[in-house]
Amino acid sequence: MANSTLVTYFLLMSFAEDWNLRLLLSMLLLLMYLSTLLGNLIIITVTTLDQNLHTPMYFFLRNLSIVDICYISVTVPNVCVNSVTGNKVISVAGCTMQIFLVIYCAYVEILFLTFMAWDRYVAICQPLHYPVLMNRKFCVQTSLASVLTGSIYSAVHTGNTFRLPFCQSNKVPQFFCDIPSLLRLSCSDTFLNKLLLLLSVLGIGGGCFFIIALSYIRIFSTVFKLPTRERGKAFATCTPHILVVTAFLSSISCVYLRPATTSETIQDIILSIFYIIVPPFSNPIIYSLRNKQVKESVRKVILRQLYLGK
Repeated sequence: MANSTLVTYFLLMSFAEDWNLRLLLSMLLLLMYLSTLLGNLIIITVTTLDQNLHTPMYFFLRNLSIVDICYISVTVPNVCVNSVTGNKVISVAGCTMQIFLVIYCAYVEILFLTFMAWDRYVAICQPLHYPVLMNRKFCVQTSLASVLTGSIYSAVHTGNTFRLPFCQSNKVPQFFCDIPSLLRLSCSDTFLNKLLLLLSVLGIGGGCFFIIALSYIRIFSTVFKLPTRERGKAFATCTPHILVVTAFLSSISCVYLRPATTSETIQDIILSIFYIIVPPFSNPIIYSLRNKQVKESVRKVILRQLYLGK
Protein backbone atom coordinates (compact mmCIF):
# COMPACT_ATOMS: atom_id res chain seq x y z
CA MET A 1 0.00 0.00 0.00
CA ALA A 2 1.48 3.36 -1.00
CA ASN A 3 2.25 5.92 1.68
CA SER A 4 -0.12 8.39 0.07
CA THR A 5 -3.11 6.04 0.32
CA LEU A 6 -5.21 6.22 3.47
CA VAL A 7 -6.37 2.98 5.07
CA THR A 8 -10.09 2.20 4.71
CA TYR A 9 -9.93 -1.31 6.20
CA PHE A 10 -7.46 -3.51 8.05
CA LEU A 11 -6.18 -7.05 7.52
CA LEU A 12 -5.84 -9.07 10.72
CA MET A 13 -3.10 -11.61 11.28
CA SER A 14 -4.09 -15.29 11.05
CA PHE A 15 -2.82 -18.04 13.35
CA ALA A 16 -1.42 -20.13 10.47
CA GLU A 17 -1.46 -20.42 6.71
CA ASP A 18 -2.54 -24.08 6.73
CA TRP A 19 -6.36 -24.35 6.81
CA ASN A 20 -6.38 -27.58 8.85
CA LEU A 21 -4.24 -26.00 11.55
CA ARG A 22 -6.45 -22.91 11.56
CA LEU A 23 -9.52 -25.13 11.91
CA LEU A 24 -7.96 -27.01 14.84
CA LEU A 25 -7.03 -23.77 16.64
CA SER A 26 -10.49 -22.35 15.93
CA MET A 27 -12.15 -25.41 17.46
CA LEU A 28 -9.92 -25.08 20.52
CA LEU A 29 -10.77 -21.40 20.91
CA LEU A 30 -14.47 -22.13 20.37
CA LEU A 31 -14.38 -24.80 23.07
CA MET A 32 -12.73 -22.36 25.49
CA TYR A 33 -15.27 -19.70 24.54
CA LEU A 34 -18.28 -21.95 25.13
CA SER A 35 -16.79 -23.18 28.41
CA THR A 36 -16.27 -19.56 29.48
CA LEU A 37 -19.87 -18.68 28.63
CA LEU A 38 -21.23 -21.70 30.49
CA GLY A 39 -19.09 -21.17 33.58
CA ASN A 40 -19.86 -17.48 33.88
CA LEU A 41 -23.58 -17.96 33.19
CA ILE A 42 -23.68 -20.54 35.98
CA ILE A 43 -22.08 -18.06 38.38
CA ILE A 44 -24.48 -15.27 37.35
CA THR A 45 -27.50 -17.55 37.74
CA VAL A 46 -26.49 -19.02 41.08
CA THR A 47 -25.41 -15.74 42.70
CA THR A 48 -28.71 -14.19 41.57
CA LEU A 49 -31.07 -16.97 42.67
CA ASP A 50 -29.43 -18.06 45.92
CA GLN A 51 -30.17 -15.60 48.73
CA ASN A 52 -27.19 -16.94 50.72
CA LEU A 53 -24.86 -15.57 48.03
CA HIS A 54 -26.22 -12.02 48.19
CA THR A 55 -23.03 -10.73 49.80
CA PRO A 56 -20.45 -8.15 48.60
CA MET A 57 -18.01 -10.86 47.50
CA TYR A 58 -20.55 -12.57 45.25
CA PHE A 59 -21.97 -9.24 44.10
CA PHE A 60 -18.56 -8.39 42.60
CA LEU A 61 -18.15 -11.97 41.36
CA ARG A 62 -21.45 -11.73 39.47
CA ASN A 63 -20.39 -8.43 37.93
CA LEU A 64 -17.01 -9.90 37.04
CA SER A 65 -18.72 -12.80 35.26
CA ILE A 66 -20.84 -10.38 33.21
CA VAL A 67 -17.72 -8.46 32.21
CA ASP A 68 -15.89 -11.71 31.38
CA ILE A 69 -18.65 -12.77 28.97
CA CYS A 70 -18.49 -9.41 27.20
CA TYR A 71 -14.68 -9.37 27.27
CA ILE A 72 -14.13 -12.71 25.56
CA SER A 73 -17.07 -12.16 23.16
CA VAL A 74 -15.44 -9.06 21.68
CA THR A 75 -12.62 -11.00 20.01
CA VAL A 76 -12.90 -14.81 20.09
CA PRO A 77 -16.06 -15.38 17.95
CA ASN A 78 -14.68 -13.09 15.26
CA VAL A 79 -11.30 -14.85 15.37
CA CYS A 80 -12.94 -18.29 15.02
CA VAL A 81 -15.06 -17.24 12.03
CA ASN A 82 -12.17 -15.48 10.30
CA SER A 83 -9.84 -18.45 10.80
CA VAL A 84 -12.30 -20.92 9.28
CA THR A 85 -13.37 -18.70 6.37
CA GLY A 86 -9.91 -17.23 5.74
CA ASN A 87 -11.37 -13.71 5.87
CA LYS A 88 -8.86 -11.31 7.44
CA VAL A 89 -10.69 -8.06 6.66
CA ILE A 90 -12.08 -5.81 9.40
CA SER A 91 -13.52 -2.37 8.72
CA VAL A 92 -12.16 0.75 10.37
CA ALA A 93 -15.46 1.09 12.27
CA GLY A 94 -15.25 -2.55 13.39
CA CYS A 95 -11.65 -2.08 14.48
CA THR A 96 -12.59 1.08 16.39
CA MET A 97 -15.39 -0.70 18.23
CA GLN A 98 -13.16 -3.69 19.02
CA ILE A 99 -10.44 -1.51 20.54
CA PHE A 100 -12.97 0.47 22.57
CA LEU A 101 -14.61 -2.67 24.01
CA VAL A 102 -11.34 -4.50 24.72
CA ILE A 103 -9.94 -1.53 26.66
CA TYR A 104 -13.26 -0.97 28.42
CA CYS A 105 -13.63 -4.59 29.53
CA ALA A 106 -9.98 -4.87 30.60
CA TYR A 107 -10.29 -1.67 32.66
CA VAL A 108 -13.48 -2.79 34.43
CA GLU A 109 -12.07 -6.31 34.90
CA ILE A 110 -9.00 -5.16 36.80
CA LEU A 111 -11.08 -2.81 38.97
CA PHE A 112 -13.47 -5.60 39.92
CA LEU A 113 -10.52 -7.89 40.73
CA THR A 114 -9.16 -5.10 42.93
CA PHE A 115 -12.48 -4.68 44.77
CA MET A 116 -12.63 -8.44 45.33
CA ALA A 117 -9.15 -8.41 46.87
CA TRP A 118 -10.19 -5.49 49.08
CA ASP A 119 -13.32 -7.40 50.08
CA ARG A 120 -11.22 -10.38 51.20
CA TYR A 121 -8.89 -8.06 53.13
CA VAL A 122 -11.75 -6.47 55.07
CA ALA A 123 -13.43 -9.86 55.69
CA ILE A 124 -10.27 -11.47 57.07
CA CYS A 125 -8.43 -8.56 58.69
CA GLN A 126 -11.33 -6.37 59.84
CA PRO A 127 -14.30 -8.74 60.24
CA LEU A 128 -16.09 -6.53 62.80
CA HIS A 129 -16.07 -3.57 60.38
CA TYR A 130 -17.06 -5.67 57.35
CA PRO A 131 -20.83 -4.84 57.37
CA VAL A 132 -20.02 -1.13 57.58
CA LEU A 133 -17.15 -0.92 55.09
CA MET A 134 -18.59 -3.34 52.52
CA ASN A 135 -22.23 -2.25 52.59
CA ARG A 136 -24.53 -2.42 49.57
CA LYS A 137 -24.20 1.30 48.85
CA PHE A 138 -20.40 0.99 48.58
CA CYS A 139 -20.68 -2.02 46.26
CA VAL A 140 -23.19 -0.35 43.93
CA GLN A 141 -21.32 2.96 43.84
CA THR A 142 -17.93 1.39 43.09
CA SER A 143 -19.45 -0.78 40.36
CA LEU A 144 -21.18 2.19 38.72
CA ALA A 145 -17.99 4.24 39.01
CA SER A 146 -16.03 1.46 37.29
CA VAL A 147 -18.53 1.25 34.44
CA LEU A 148 -18.70 5.01 33.89
CA THR A 149 -14.99 5.78 34.21
CA GLY A 150 -14.26 2.77 32.00
CA SER A 151 -16.29 4.36 29.19
CA ILE A 152 -14.35 7.62 29.52
CA TYR A 153 -10.98 5.86 29.78
CA SER A 154 -11.68 3.70 26.73
CA ALA A 155 -13.07 6.59 24.68
CA VAL A 156 -9.97 8.71 25.34
CA HIS A 157 -7.56 5.98 24.21
CA THR A 158 -9.67 4.94 21.22
CA GLY A 159 -10.16 8.52 20.05
CA ASN A 160 -6.49 9.33 20.55
CA THR A 161 -5.54 6.32 18.42
CA PHE A 162 -7.91 6.88 15.52
CA ARG A 163 -7.10 10.57 15.16
CA LEU A 164 -3.82 9.35 13.62
CA PRO A 165 -3.50 8.75 9.87
CA PHE A 166 -2.76 5.12 8.93
CA CYS A 167 -0.89 5.08 5.65
CA GLN A 168 2.10 2.80 6.17
CA SER A 169 0.18 -0.45 5.79
CA ASN A 170 -3.19 -2.00 6.59
CA LYS A 171 -1.84 -5.31 7.92
CA VAL A 172 -2.40 -5.48 11.69
CA PRO A 173 0.27 -7.72 13.31
CA GLN A 174 -2.27 -9.24 15.68
CA PHE A 175 -5.37 -11.49 15.51
CA PHE A 176 -7.55 -8.61 16.74
CA CYS A 177 -7.28 -4.81 16.76
CA ASP A 178 -5.25 -3.36 19.60
CA ILE A 179 -3.54 -0.03 20.12
CA PRO A 180 0.15 -1.10 20.02
CA SER A 181 -0.40 -2.85 16.69
CA LEU A 182 -2.16 0.16 15.14
CA LEU A 183 0.50 2.59 16.34
CA ARG A 184 3.00 0.68 14.20
CA LEU A 185 0.87 1.43 11.13
CA SER A 186 0.67 5.20 11.64
CA CYS A 187 2.74 7.48 9.44
CA SER A 188 2.71 10.35 11.97
CA ASP A 189 4.43 10.92 15.31
CA THR A 190 3.00 8.58 17.96
CA PHE A 191 5.07 9.81 20.92
CA LEU A 192 2.10 11.36 22.75
CA ASN A 193 0.04 8.20 22.21
CA LYS A 194 2.78 6.03 23.66
CA LEU A 195 3.27 8.43 26.56
CA LEU A 196 -0.47 8.35 27.35
CA LEU A 197 -0.44 4.54 27.20
CA LEU A 198 2.59 4.38 29.51
CA LEU A 199 1.11 6.75 32.09
CA SER A 200 -2.35 5.14 32.05
CA VAL A 201 -1.09 1.55 32.28
CA LEU A 202 1.33 2.45 35.07
CA GLY A 203 -1.31 4.55 36.83
CA ILE A 204 -4.33 2.24 36.58
CA GLY A 205 -2.57 -1.13 36.38
CA GLY A 206 0.16 -0.19 38.85
CA GLY A 207 -2.31 1.36 41.27
CA CYS A 208 -4.61 -1.68 41.21
CA PHE A 209 -1.66 -4.05 41.57
CA PHE A 210 -0.40 -2.05 44.57
CA ILE A 211 -3.80 -2.22 46.29
CA ILE A 212 -4.14 -5.97 45.55
CA ALA A 213 -0.58 -6.70 46.70
CA LEU A 214 -1.01 -4.64 49.88
CA SER A 215 -4.34 -6.35 50.61
CA TYR A 216 -2.83 -9.81 50.32
CA ILE A 217 0.27 -8.92 52.31
CA ARG A 218 -2.01 -7.91 55.17
CA ILE A 219 -4.23 -10.95 54.60
CA PHE A 220 -1.26 -13.33 54.79
CA SER A 221 0.14 -11.59 57.86
CA THR A 222 -3.23 -12.21 59.55
CA VAL A 223 -3.59 -15.74 58.18
CA PHE A 224 -0.25 -16.83 59.64
CA LYS A 225 -1.72 -16.20 63.07
CA LEU A 226 -4.61 -18.61 62.43
CA PRO A 227 -4.64 -22.38 63.12
CA THR A 228 -3.10 -24.57 60.41
CA ARG A 229 -6.46 -25.78 59.04
CA GLU A 230 -7.88 -22.28 58.66
CA ARG A 231 -4.58 -21.12 57.18
CA GLY A 232 -4.80 -23.74 54.42
CA LYS A 233 -8.35 -22.69 53.49
CA ALA A 234 -7.30 -19.04 53.25
CA PHE A 235 -4.30 -19.84 51.06
CA ALA A 236 -6.46 -22.03 48.79
CA THR A 237 -8.85 -19.11 48.27
CA CYS A 238 -6.27 -16.36 47.76
CA THR A 239 -3.52 -18.04 45.72
CA PRO A 240 -5.51 -18.66 42.48
CA HIS A 241 -6.79 -15.06 42.55
CA ILE A 242 -3.21 -13.79 42.85
CA LEU A 243 -2.08 -15.96 39.92
CA VAL A 244 -4.88 -14.67 37.65
CA VAL A 245 -4.21 -11.04 38.56
CA THR A 246 -0.46 -11.48 38.04
CA ALA A 247 -0.89 -13.15 34.64
CA PHE A 248 -3.45 -10.53 33.59
CA LEU A 249 -1.41 -7.47 34.58
CA SER A 250 1.99 -8.81 33.50
CA SER A 251 0.75 -9.77 30.02
CA ILE A 252 -0.96 -6.37 29.53
CA SER A 253 2.21 -4.61 30.68
CA CYS A 254 4.35 -6.61 28.25
CA VAL A 255 2.03 -5.83 25.33
CA TYR A 256 1.46 -2.14 26.07
CA LEU A 257 4.76 -1.07 27.62
CA ARG A 258 7.42 -2.90 25.67
CA PRO A 259 9.21 -1.07 22.81
CA ALA A 260 7.47 -1.35 19.45
CA THR A 261 8.90 -3.88 16.99
CA THR A 262 8.06 -4.48 13.37
CA SER A 263 8.39 -8.26 13.54
CA GLU A 264 5.33 -10.44 13.71
CA THR A 265 6.04 -13.13 16.29
CA ILE A 266 4.07 -15.78 18.11
CA GLN A 267 5.00 -13.96 21.33
CA ASP A 268 2.46 -11.23 20.56
CA ILE A 269 -0.34 -13.78 20.19
CA ILE A 270 0.62 -15.68 23.36
CA LEU A 271 0.74 -12.49 25.46
CA SER A 272 -2.59 -11.35 24.06
CA ILE A 273 -4.20 -14.70 24.86
CA PHE A 274 -3.06 -14.32 28.47
CA TYR A 275 -5.01 -11.11 28.98
CA ILE A 276 -7.87 -11.60 26.49
CA ILE A 277 -8.83 -15.27 26.94
CA VAL A 278 -7.21 -16.72 30.07
CA PRO A 279 -8.85 -14.48 32.76
CA PRO A 280 -12.47 -14.96 31.53
CA PHE A 281 -11.83 -18.68 31.06
CA SER A 282 -10.14 -19.28 34.41
CA ASN A 283 -12.25 -17.07 36.69
CA PRO A 284 -15.29 -19.43 36.75
CA ILE A 285 -12.98 -22.36 37.51
CA ILE A 286 -11.28 -20.53 40.37
CA TYR A 287 -14.42 -19.05 41.91
CA SER A 288 -16.82 -21.96 41.40
CA LEU A 289 -15.06 -25.33 41.20
CA ARG A 290 -12.80 -24.35 44.12
CA ASN A 291 -15.60 -22.76 46.14
CA LYS A 292 -17.72 -25.12 48.24
CA GLN A 293 -20.45 -22.54 48.81
CA VAL A 294 -20.88 -21.93 45.06
CA LYS A 295 -20.85 -25.67 44.30
CA GLU A 296 -23.50 -26.28 46.94
CA SER A 297 -25.62 -23.47 45.52
CA VAL A 298 -25.30 -24.91 42.01
CA ARG A 299 -26.49 -28.26 43.30
CA LYS A 300 -29.46 -26.63 45.04
CA VAL A 301 -30.47 -24.63 41.95
CA ILE A 302 -30.27 -27.74 39.72
CA LEU A 303 -32.33 -29.83 42.16
CA ARG A 304 -34.90 -27.03 42.46
CA GLN A 305 -35.26 -26.79 38.68
CA LEU A 306 -35.59 -30.58 38.39
CA TYR A 307 -38.25 -30.59 41.09
CA LEU A 308 -40.23 -27.78 39.46
CA GLY A 309 -40.02 -29.56 36.11
CA LYS A 310 -41.81 -32.64 37.43
